[in-house]
Amino acid sequence: MLNTTTKKTIEIDGVTLHLSQPDNTSSEWIGQEEVLRQIQACWMVISEKDFPLSPRITGMPGIGKTTLAMVAANQRNQPLYIFQCTSDTRPEDLLITPVLSEKGKISYHASPLVCAIIEGGICILDEGNRMNEKSWASLAPLLDHRRYVESIIAGIKIQAHKEFRACVTMNNDESTFEIPDYILSRLQPTLQLAMPSYQDELAILRYHLPFSGEDLLKMTVDFLQKSHQLDLDFSPRDGIHIIQYALKRISQEKDNPLAKDKMWQEAVSKVLGEEALDLDALAARNRRALGEERLPMGLGDFFFSDDNPLHPDMDK
Repeated sequence: MLNTTTKKTIEIDGVTLHLSQPDNTSSEWIGQEEVLRQIQACWMVISEKDFPLSPRITGMPGIGKTTLAMVAANQRNQPLYIFQCTSDTRPEDLLITPVLSEKGKISYHASPLVCAIIEGGICILDEGNRMNEKSWASLAPLLDHRRYVESIIAGIKIQAHKEFRACVTMNNDESTFEIPDYILSRLQPTLQLAMPSYQDELAILRYHLPFSGEDLLKMTVDFLQKSHQLDLDFSPRDGIHIIQYALKRISQEKDNPLAKDKMWQEAVSKVLGEEALDLDALAARNRRALGEERLPMGLGDFFFSDDNPLHPDMDK
């Protein structure tokens, strides 16, 4: 039997903790069923001496890492808690935060992570690599066989419920901290989430935008699929925002039958920037920035393109 949060407080070693409610958001996972099965495998316990794993789910922003973990948690019928990690997350934010009440007394509020630890729920540490090492260090005993956390502020040690599970989502971008090896070794295995296929991406947009016309959906998926092929970081989330904005603008121009294409292009430029209207040029610019293009080999290369008849090396 799992504990359920029927009261707002619980007492541990003489300290009263205020608990938060679990997340009840309804989610659906579309496509890439194998990675969903992999998360479920990580959370299984196949022996009395076995322990669940705490995987890290990696991938580009906006492709559904958090949704994937939420669906996996819902399939286990356990309370779900989500903690949003940031660069200024402190250890006490992760565990227990003291709050000065109206009567001048200090009350202790458990984080979503600690609520999951106590209630036997599942906690998603969202965008974990935005968090600094000091905060991660406070979770080291929780993520190995010891399975406990210790709050210096509240002066208590909390042993995790046997049904407690956790995972961490991580973005593949540069605005993140490098997680120390002793923490990475505890966040295993790594489950990589790829960009969706054409049919999966179309189904995702249909699910989130059932009120959109099919032509607008397909136009956006064609755009996104080309961006994936060019290694541009545009995601299904971007596609949803493009269609949402385009539909709102089209509704303002009901008397103009030619507004659809114009408003869709406007939506792309407003959501992703003007450069996104020419994906090939954007991809070429990104490759040059990464040094993948051939560097000029001679003085003439600085002034003339390779196929320019005035290039001094044209006849060589």
